[in-house]
Amino acid sequence: MTKDVIALTERMPDVWSLVAGLFAGGPELDVRSAGEGAVIQLCDEAGRPLVSVEAPLLVRVAGEAARLLGPEAGDTGVPVWWTEARAATGVERAELLAASFARRLARLCGGSVWPSDAAADAGAARSGADAASAAPAAAQPAVDVLTERTAVVLQDRPVVAMTAWLSDAIRAAAASDRAVQIVTPATSRLSLPTRLSLTGLPSRWVVRDDEGGGYYDGLSGAVLRWHDGGFTPVEAEPERTPVAPAFLEGAEDTGERQLALSFRTVQPAEERLVLGGPLEAAWTAVTGGPPEGWSTAEPVNLPWSCEALTALARDRAPESTWVIAVGRADRPAIATLRVERTARGVEQDVTVAFGYGPGEKPPLDALPDLAATLVTEHRLQSLLVQLRAARRDLSLPARLEPPAVPVGFALGADETQDVGLTFARRTPLPARPVPLRPAARPGFYYPLGDGSSPSSWALFEQLMRHLRQPG
Repeated sequence: MTKDVIALTERMPDVWSLVAGLFAGGPELDVRSAGEGAVIQLCDEAGRPLVSVEAPLLVRVAGEAARLLGPEAGDTGVPVWWTEARAATGVERAELLAASFARRLARLCGGSVWPSDAAADAGAARSGADAASAAPAAAQPAVDVLTERTAVVLQDRPVVAMTAWLSDAIRAAAASDRAVQIVTPATSRLSLPTRLSLTGLPSRWVVRDDEGGGYYDGLSGAVLRWHDGGFTPVEAEPERTPVAPAFLEGAEDTGERQLALSFRTVQPAEERLVLGGPLEAAWTAVTGGPPEGWSTAEPVNLPWSCEALTALARDRAPESTWVIAVGRADRPAIATLRVERTARGVEQDVTVAFGYGPGEKPPLDALPDLAATLVTEHRLQSLLVQLRAARRDLSLPARLEPPAVPVGFALGADETQDVGLTFARRTPLPARPVPLRPAARPGFYYPLGDGSSPSSWALFEQLMRHLRQPG
């Protein structure tokens, strides 16, 4: 049974509904708030948190429940209230209490519970796990095990998303100079925002290998073991780490593809500046329309709005702002956007991926025009376009996938001037660069192939060496 239980309801759960749901576990338990009132916790007589409940979230973006919870979530319409409960690891009855809370809430407010069989068997609640640290878990409900150097998060969900729980845990771990290690079964997948958050070892995705009886890294396949307060690679030989056989299974090409764009724009810090425009321009060029929704965590709950995004970033300034955007259910797309004020101006760093099934063709012909739009209207600094054989739904499984292949690279007008116009125009590549208007201060788009051959990496590296030489 999963430790996370979610109530999807038609009506907003009010305070009394939440309290009634929490007390479904019995009157001997105490209720208290945490996280400046954003979290309600059900505690035992000793004050140990058993269940932590996040504030209800109104989701107005269609398809989010199915994207993150799978077909079991059903065809949940929008708007829908998403109320998430997390049971404490290793505490007797905690999972049963979380399920009882969600079921009571669904009855009171009209809706359903994920997973559908939550609390079907009262004996499924686990008992005794001395490794859990009660005090840190009370401060960060998403953290299941806390050591001096690692915050361990246990997840048993179809897609491990960048939820508010997980985002808070990552921030808290970074503030205490700890790594974050997410432990899942082999059937779980990561969303793109979660994958991008696991940068820099020893933070890692730890996968339970049911067949091998151990653990392995979901990104590299390295066999892992628990040692000195964290999961570390096993060295079978000096400087050599074995790879789990389960990671190498099922790597056949299904015909699905992902088109990935990574770019940065730098614009003057003007009062009239509206953020999100570069991302919207890229999204429209590839799909024909803007993103469907955005949010600071998953599930994405707000309809897309550059104005609302700008207002949030202004409120958070001078701190940076990080958000997620998603597309329509019939055209999978997801992005992360970081807005930061620097000495150069307002920087927007975008990573966006679009999914395609067998027979669907990524619009590679639209890329030069997109690069031109980013150069002339949004002051593009650089753009890298890649194509990879990977899942259409844009989630990442715990198995080997072919690396992405570069398709094109674009250089902004200011960067072209830094390199030197003649030098930027005359490259050793077989294909001539496409000048991006205006002619007086152009940028350039450098075609690198159609994404079918890994040899494009050699062309990309050759281009980078050329552009980094003194002009």
